[in-house]
Amino acid sequence: MSNSFLQNIKTAGVVGAGGAGFPSYKKLDAKVEIIIANGAECEPLFTKDMTLINHYADEIIKGLLLAKEQVGAKRAIFGIKAKHVDEIEKLTPLLKKANIELHTMDDVYPAGDEYELVYSATDRLIPTGGIPLHIGVVVNNVESLYNMYQASQGIPVTHSLICILGGVKQPKTFWAPIGMSIEEALEVCGGAVFKEFSVIDGGAMMGNIVTDLSAAVTKTSSGYIVLDDEHDLILKKRQSERTYKAIGKSTCDQCSICTEMCPRYLLGQPVQPHLVMRALEFTGPDNRLLNKWAQACCECNICSLYACPEGLDPRNMCVSAKEGNRQDDIAWSPDEAKVLTKEEHPLREYRKVPTDRLMKQLGLYKYKSDRVVFDTNKPSPKTVNILLKQHIGQSCDASVKVGDTVKVGQLIAKISADTLGVPIHASINGTVKNITRKHITLERK
Repeated sequence: MSNSFLQNIKTAGVVGAGGAGFPSYKKLDAKVEIIIANGAECEPLFTKDMTLINHYADEIIKGLLLAKEQVGAKRAIFGIKAKHVDEIEKLTPLLKKANIELHTMDDVYPAGDEYELVYSATDRLIPTGGIPLHIGVVVNNVESLYNMYQASQGIPVTHSLICILGGVKQPKTFWAPIGMSIEEALEVCGGAVFKEFSVIDGGAMMGNIVTDLSAAVTKTSSGYIVLDDEHDLILKKRQSERTYKAIGKSTCDQCSICTEMCPRYLLGQPVQPHLVMRALEFTGPDNRLLNKWAQACCECNICSLYACPEGLDPRNMCVSAKEGNRQDDIAWSPDEAKVLTKEEHPLREYRKVPTDRLMKQLGLYKYKSDRVVFDTNKPSPKTVNILLKQHIGQSCDASVKVGDTVKVGQLIAKISADTLGVPIHASINGTVKNITRKHITLERK
């Protein structure tokens, strides 16, 4: 079963649906003690994972059991926030029957971060720069597990479940065909309520502003938040690197609140955003040494969007520092990281950030809804532009030609043998209208 299951999820094009899109067959090609289903869903406003659990709990559990058998795990844990009473009630009999542990978490951000979830559920701390596999754990998002079960039934990944939230006429969750434009996805929700608006792709905290609404939905798309162009969150995310560095250099007074509220720091990881901000005042060896303190940053944005009393941007300073460190091959050595890693901060429990409080600070609380409408009607856009690279690894090569007729689920792009990646399938019935190095365009019949 093991090899056939891995082959099934590879053939079906399953990748991590909760983040960067690491190919699932590669992630599960290992032996671990514990497997965890991540249903924490900690980005403010999003309710996509709860929609999945409400409507597809059985499939998710079956996917988790298949993955558990594949990795030889002795324990399986399902992580979810305790506030989701209805979803927990739906899950409980299924988990009990399958001998899967239920782990509930506080309604805080970022509860869904792998370091946070693994530590909370197992008391094991992932080493700096490491992954759960290094401590005998593997974590999968609930949509990934749903897709794994579908793959075991011979059904490939052709749609992504997305939330459209904020300033739209009817916020919704629905299955969007891969390759559908963001603009058309907004139209499913009646469009924006603002004359001038911006769209955040991927969540209020870690998402980025969409610069082109014709951009395509991918396998890793989770949702979009529509806000007025002058919303504080939009203005903050629009700041250029030159601007946030100049403001930080002239304004940061080293209060260190960014560090004291950092979730990774509170876990004991060697990350101190205020020291990265201090690096702005130096060049040469001092600058490089201080920028090392960005290495363990998870880019959750608590420092910039919640903690800093002056509205500075330590998060993006850490992002810039990490990029510079990579280019210059600068990093803590394993021994240094081990020495610098501390015990859990004694005040960690008291410094967790409640989601409701975070939404109020972000100016998003008025858009909060515990029950975003789930539209079961799958949209069928006239055209889709399906990207040939939607995951970590190599780009795919088209296996169809212009003029070919294709059906939903049909293979349209392959990955070269022995390279990291997964194939891609048609998301609508139609005709191949165009093929470029980046995408395949299908037009609905």
